Amino acid sequence: MDHLQRVQQEFTRQASQFATAPAVTRGELVQRFVDAVPAGADSVVLDVACGPGIITAALAPRVREVVAFDLTPEMLSQARQRCTSAGLTNVTFREGSATAMPFADASFDVVVTRLSLHHFQHPAEPLAEMSRVLKPDGALVLADVSSSEVAAESELHNAIEILRDPSHVRMLPESELLDAIGAAGLVVQQHTQWHEAREFEEWVRIVNDPDRVSPLRTVVRTLARLGQHAGTGWSMADGKIVFFHRWHLIVARK
Repeated sequence: MDHLQRVQQEFTRQASQFATAPAVTRGELVQRFVDAVPAGADSVVLDVACGPGIITAALAPRVREVVAFDLTPEMLSQARQRCTSAGLTNVTFREGSATAMPFADASFDVVVTRLSLHHFQHPAEPLAEMSRVLKPDGALVLADVSSSEVAAESELHNAIEILRDPSHVRMLPESELLDAIGAAGLVVQQHTQWHEAREFEEWVRIVNDPDRVSPLRTVVRTLARLGQHAGTGWSMADGKIVFFHRWHLIVARK
C-alpha cells in the first residue's frame, strides 16, 4: 500500500467520527481560524484537504466561492452533506491529491488548510502547490500541530501519533514549519500558537479502530508514569491520560 492509499483508507474509516469530533469542530476553534482568513465577498477560496467541510462551510457565507478539495471521497461526501444542510450554494467539490492539484496557476485569492500538513511525506510538495495556485499577493492560511524542537521528544511524539493513525507522517517542529512555508515563496505575516488540552480516550476514538486502543493506552500510560512527556505533556490526571497539542495558525502572503 502506498501512502496515498493509506491516507484514503484511514480517512474513509475516520470520516464520520472526524466530522463530529469536538477537537476539530468546536466553535471557538473554528472561529479562530475563520477570523484569520483575509477574504471578502468577492474572494475565491480553496480549502485544501477540506475533510468533512468544517472550514469550508464556515467560510462560504463570507466569500464568493469555496472549492473544497480532498483526497478521500468519503470526506468529500461529509463535506457535501454539511454544506447542503447549511443551504450553501457557492461550494464546489473536487477530489485529488494536494501534491498535484488540478487548478491553474494563480487561480485563488486565498488558500486554506487545517490539520493536513503532517499527513504528507514531503510537506514541501503541497506547500509549493498551494503557493502556485495563489494569485499574486494571495494569502495562505494554515493551521497545524507542531512537535518539540528537541529531536528525541519530536521523534517520540510522532511515533505515538503514527501508532494511533498510520497516515500520520510527521508533525514538524515550529522552526521547520516556518522554514517550509518560506521555502514555498510565502512570507509569514501573522503567527499565533496555543495549547489545546486533549484526553487519550477522546483522541483515540476519532480513528474509529478499537483494536488499536488497548495497546496504545498501555504504551502512553507507561510513558506518562515514567515522566516521558514527548514534548506534549503526557501525564495522569484523576486517573485519565491527558496531554496537549501545540497548535499554530499562520497567515502568509505570496
